[in-house]
Amino acid sequence: MGELFRSEEMTLAQLFLQSEAAYCCVSELGEIGMVQFRDLNPDVNVFQRKFVNEVRRCEEMDRKLRFVEKEVKKANIPIVDTGENPEVPFPRDMIDLEATFEKLENELKEINTNQEALKKNFLELTELKHILRRTQQFFDEVSLTMEDPSLLEESSILLDPNEVNRAAPLRLGFVAGVIGRERIPTFERMLWRVCRGNVFLRQADIEDPLEDPTTGDQVHKSVFIIFFQGDQLKNRVKKICEGFRATLYPCPETPQERKEMLAGVNARIDDLQMVLNQTEDHRQRVLQAAAKTVRVWFIKVRKMKAIYHTLNLCNIDVTQKCLIAEVWCPVSDLDSIQFALRRGTEKSGSTVPSILNRMQTKQTPPTYNKTNKFTSGFQNIVDAYGIGSYREINPAPYTIITFPFLFAVMFGDLGHGVLMTCAALYLVLRESRLMAQKNDNEMFSMVFAGRYIILLMGVFSVYTGIIYNDCFSKSLNVFGSGWSVRPMFNPRVGGNWTFETLNGSRVLQLDPAIDGVFQGPYPIGIDPIWNIATNKLTFLNSFKMKMSVILGVIHMLFGVTLSLFNHLYFNKPLNIYLGFIPEIIFMSSLFGYLVILVFYKWLSYDARTSRHAPSLLIAFINMFLFNYSDPTIQPLYRGQAALQSLLVLIALACVPCMLIVKTLVMRRQYLWRKNLGTQNFGGIRVGNGPTEDEAEIIQHDQLSQHSEEEPEVKDFNFGDVAVNQAIHTIEYCLGCISNTASYLRLWALSLAHAQLSEVLWSMVMRIGLSSRSLGGFILLSIVFFFFAVLTIAILLIMEGLSAFLHALRLHWVEFQNKFYSGQGFKFLPFTFESILDGRFEE
Repeated sequence: MGELFRSEEMTLAQLFLQSEAAYCCVSELGEIGMVQFRDLNPDVNVFQRKFVNEVRRCEEMDRKLRFVEKEVKKANIPIVDTGENPEVPFPRDMIDLEATFEKLENELKEINTNQEALKKNFLELTELKHILRRTQQFFDEVSLTMEDPSLLEESSILLDPNEVNRAAPLRLGFVAGVIGRERIPTFERMLWRVCRGNVFLRQADIEDPLEDPTTGDQVHKSVFIIFFQGDQLKNRVKKICEGFRATLYPCPETPQERKEMLAGVNARIDDLQMVLNQTEDHRQRVLQAAAKTVRVWFIKVRKMKAIYHTLNLCNIDVTQKCLIAEVWCPVSDLDSIQFALRRGTEKSGSTVPSILNRMQTKQTPPTYNKTNKFTSGFQNIVDAYGIGSYREINPAPYTIITFPFLFAVMFGDLGHGVLMTCAALYLVLRESRLMAQKNDNEMFSMVFAGRYIILLMGVFSVYTGIIYNDCFSKSLNVFGSGWSVRPMFNPRVGGNWTFETLNGSRVLQLDPAIDGVFQGPYPIGIDPIWNIATNKLTFLNSFKMKMSVILGVIHMLFGVTLSLFNHLYFNKPLNIYLGFIPEIIFMSSLFGYLVILVFYKWLSYDARTSRHAPSLLIAFINMFLFNYSDPTIQPLYRGQAALQSLLVLIALACVPCMLIVKTLVMRRQYLWRKNLGTQNFGGIRVGNGPTEDEAEIIQHDQLSQHSEEEPEVKDFNFGDVAVNQAIHTIEYCLGCISNTASYLRLWALSLAHAQLSEVLWSMVMRIGLSSRSLGGFILLSIVFFFFAVLTIAILLIMEGLSAFLHALRLHWVEFQNKFYSGQGFKFLPFTFESILDGRFEE
């Protein structure tokens, strides 16, 4: 259980790996994921390290696999993920893998090149087929116009006026081609302007879209034919077509030649279609075979790359036969690491065993907190604030309880808690299936990672909803109210209350001081009669505000208490006597006393005497002002003034202990360490004190015992230490006030949630419940749909996120700053787990 409440004990170890066994040993260490390698070559360029060529070869194989994966995804072929964890290939297997990937890449590239050439040829033949068909239609239409004299006169505008009266007809040249449909209007205007209207353009759309052989997109094109006279216009027309990326095709002039050419084109298209189908079938077979193993190949290659990258962090001894590595590892896992090294040595066939040697070091080890799927979410909440210092108290175990409880205090609603619990339970019960699906949605992944946090938040919200007796803004009358509304004698009215009085009066007051009205407290939570009381908010404001202060003070006192265990573990008696004790006394004397007053007032005053009870807020303010002369303010108990004055003086006395005394004691300890029984006279040690080396060790050990707010410097600077201690003291003393006030957000968020839920009910559901006819039922169904949507969107998601963030702030700022420094660095072991999680596409 020790590793749950405090980070793992770490050690720095040295590994001596034989050259032939180093690869397999690092592979086994990557499988167990328990060591963090240190870079022993920080001054060596990455391109000058021993295994840089192997890393490059792995990167080249990874590039080829990404190309194959891209082609597989482009073909819409699913990549098979069997969850297999393949073993790391041996170094000698790299040549076979490279040959396999090279062959596969070349084959796919050759298929793609041939397919693109075939598709390009197919596109050209298809366009030529449409041109031949449309051109024949154009010429048929022209022959009709030539037979009609009126149309012939209109077409004569293409001819030279001097040539019109000649007897011989004028022959016109023409070009035919294909152009993108969206460019037709601009193309036509450009022809008209450049050729000055001396060309005749006819165009028709190709109904079926054509496939671009390069991109594979579907494009819409049109066939055009342009008639002109003379070579000069011909050159202009061709240049314009080239500028608009129009494709020109040769078109015979006689109908018979066009017909024969069309037949040949159709035959070639049929043959080409058959070849294309065979090529696509072959490509599909290659990609389907690759899709079955591409994930396994990715894992193998990236494991190899990770191993060689790790080997580059090691040193090579002078004999070139041994690699030396330094690793951080948990002490509790040393046996597992030894077994992994033994397995790696046996797998490599080496006869010389690998050596694991623990090292003594003054370097700060990394922080490692072991987690499982339940505790990982809460540990992430803590780590988001800051990675804990080595071996300090871990707040995560306590956060498992306090975080969902404080959330539920702000989100207390039985109905909303049940909905949240059901949603989280669905994620928990189907977690295996949902993890196998590997959803890439970032929002869903974040919610799924915190499924256990949401589950506990929902369960605690159900509990606080029962305490508040609040379910979708309505109270549940399970045990019967503790207030009696039977007809009774009321001396203020001067008579008995009758049923007519109860039915005819909108507002009546129940006085608990009258016998028989208040018969006893409700068994669990708030009495349901408060739901219809006009002074409901007044009562709940007082209750929830005092409850927030009580929970806040207890939470902060618990945080200060945890700092004691840090001081005891790190053997810091100075921080205990002049840090923890003054802090706990300061907070208990002021705010702990306030909590006691709340409970005392609840227990000391009943319905008859509560009207004369003094205000706790006024009493607490007068406590700091030493104001006890006001006769209108009655004391809560006898001797209140003397006790409160004593508590304030005790709290004020704690301030110089933390501010001045601790700094002076630290200075005295430094001077004592500086002159610790050792004097040098000509290099001779005098006295029975420690040697200079031993004195330096003692000085280092005692300096390391300073708290996180004390600077660990060899030269003691009294000014810096005094300022640093003053900042810490002022921050703590003022923080006790501001942090206590910050816990009032529990009260504010709880009331806001309850009021928002009540407003939603009164504005939405009341409409649906206003009628009892068939139409009212239909209206109720529609209204309930909107009510459910608004409840989930506003009250569950938005309000839940708001309460989550406020609970997060209370833990980070108000709770953890009492004992948690968060100045460490995380333990990042060398592990293959990230690859095995299926993130091979990244």
